[in-house]
Amino acid sequence: MQEQLRKEADGAILFDAEASPQVDADWFVPEYWRGRGALRSQTGGRGGVQIIATPAGECVLRHYRRGGVVAKLMGDRYLWRGADATRCFAEFRLLAEIARLGLPGPAPVAAHYRRHGLFYRADLVTRRIADARTLAECLAAGRLDAELAREVGALVARFHRAGIWHADLNAHNVLVATAELYLIDFDRGRVREPAEAWRLANLARLHRSLVKLGAAAHGEQAFRATVWTPLIEAYEATFGA
Repeated sequence: MQEQLRKEADGAILFDAEASPQVDADWFVPEYWRGRGALRSQTGGRGGVQIIATPAGECVLRHYRRGGVVAKLMGDRYLWRGADATRCFAEFRLLAEIARLGLPGPAPVAAHYRRHGLFYRADLVTRRIADARTLAECLAAGRLDAELAREVGALVARFHRAGIWHADLNAHNVLVATAELYLIDFDRGRVREPAEAWRLANLARLHRSLVKLGAAAHGEQAFRATVWTPLIEAYEATFGA
C-alpha cells in the first residue's frame, strides 16, 4: 500500500498508488465507465454497487448513502467534520489496516469526497472479490451447514482478536469465496480494544440477521444445533487460540 492524496477544488481523492499511479474524479462516476463499456451494475447495499473494469483490475464502486428515516432528510449527504473524518477516508484506511494485518477484507483502491458547504458526498473503490456469494445467498440456497457456520465463526473471531469492529455484521456482509471467507462493508467500522461487550453485541447482530433471513425456519433447536452452536464453538476456539 502506497497511500497518496490528490486534492481538488471541492474535495480530495485518497488512493493506493501501487494499485494505480493515477486516479481522477472520473473513477467515481458510473457513466464514465459505462461510456467505455466497463461497467455493470450489481444489486447490493443502499442503492447498489457497480462493478467496474479499471486499470487496477476489476473493482467495486460504492456511493455512500444513508439508510432509514435519516435518508429522507439527508439522502447521500453527510455532515462535514474534516477530511480525515469522512466515511470514505476512514473506511479506506481501515481496509488498509485490515490488509496489513493479513485479514480477509476488500483491498482499498481509492476514496473520494466532494464537499458542499456544511456537507459532503463520498465514494469508495475496492478490488472485487471474484466468484463469491454472500452468506445470505448461501442460506437462501440451502448451503449454510455446520461446516460453513464453523468457518464463519472462525472468520469473525480473527477480526475480533485484532480489535476490528464491524458496525453492521450481518449475513449480507460475509462473502463466501472458493478458497476463503471475507468480511466486507466496513463503513463506520474501527479498531477497538478487544472487549467482551462489543464482541457479544457483534455476534448478536449476526444472530438476528440469520434468524431474520430464515435460518431458524425449521425451529430454534435445529438452528442452534446446525448453525449457531458450531459457529460459536469455532469462534471461541479461534479467539482463544
